[in-house]
Amino acid sequence: MNRMMQGALVAALAAGIASEAAATEWNVSVWGKRRAFTEHVEKIAELVAEKTGGAFTMNVSYGGLSKPKENLDGISIGAFEMAQFCAGYHPDKNRLITVLELPFLGVNTLQEEVAVSHAVYAHPAVQKEMAQWNARLLMTSPMPQYNLVGTGAPRDELAEFDGMRVRATGGLGEAFKAVGGVPTSVPATEAYNAMEAGVVDTVAFAQHAHLSFGTINRAEWWTANLNPGTVNCPVVVNIDAYDALSDEERAALDGSVDEAIAHYLTNYGELLTRWDSVLEEKGVEKVMISEEVLQQFRDIAATPARDKWIADMEAQGLPGQELYDLVETTLKETRMGN
Repeated sequence: MNRMMQGALVAALAAGIASEAAATEWNVSVWGKRRAFTEHVEKIAELVAEKTGGAFTMNVSYGGLSKPKENLDGISIGAFEMAQFCAGYHPDKNRLITVLELPFLGVNTLQEEVAVSHAVYAHPAVQKEMAQWNARLLMTSPMPQYNLVGTGAPRDELAEFDGMRVRATGGLGEAFKAVGGVPTSVPATEAYNAMEAGVVDTVAFAQHAHLSFGTINRAEWWTANLNPGTVNCPVVVNIDAYDALSDEERAALDGSVDEAIAHYLTNYGELLTRWDSVLEEKGVEKVMISEEVLQQFRDIAATPARDKWIADMEAQGLPGQELYDLVETTLKETRMGN
């Protein structure tokens, strides 16, 4: 009887060890704090755990695994399995997706941002470039058009951008540079300190980031309609980790993307709805730029930036024109579908 009980105990322990070994646990590197920008990451972790009965879980870390500008490097060496990064942090490493950061692309809604981003992510040349970093593009982090906050007199004339020190990355930085601005690409987590210390005069962010990183608390004004463009921030997974998933786990991950994005869009929509009340509460002036000034900005920044980007990509043997055309086509098709 004792031998039977011992055998049963050994079998139970072995089963428990096997079950524990079979569980998949991923570490996910993001930054800042939980906010509208990370809601789809939180949601996909929740959905994957539900669909696999807890056999596949994700630990979302806000800055504990890596600095924002080093997340892609971390993915490349397998330091963690999933991460979020912004293309403008290292445009030399993700050249092709920077097409989505060109100024004045004409993307008007978050839904359009999702459509053009995922179309670009699916392009074979883009996937090949990201594979050099052992990264598989999973989903975008759609953000509305960026706008400025600043102190002192509002900058609502193009001449007032000359010499303006602005926190702006990627294509946005180039747009402000074209009109005399002096862009700096400090990480989002350092933007408040840069503003407080006078390192920058203005900060370009989407609404959630002005809230999350506190720049709205130092602002005296906000440009409601400058809308020069936005930043593209993908969520990627380590290819080796992705390939090591079971068929069920992979299906749970891939099959949760659309639902996670839908949750993100709903959540962000609620933030945009209450934005005016946030400005009023904090005493921030809402500045409307005249159409004449906006057109001057577009004329100076948009076409030259597009042409230069396409020429630079083509000179490197990359399909710059094809990707720009893909963005334009996807925008038209998305609008027709709506």
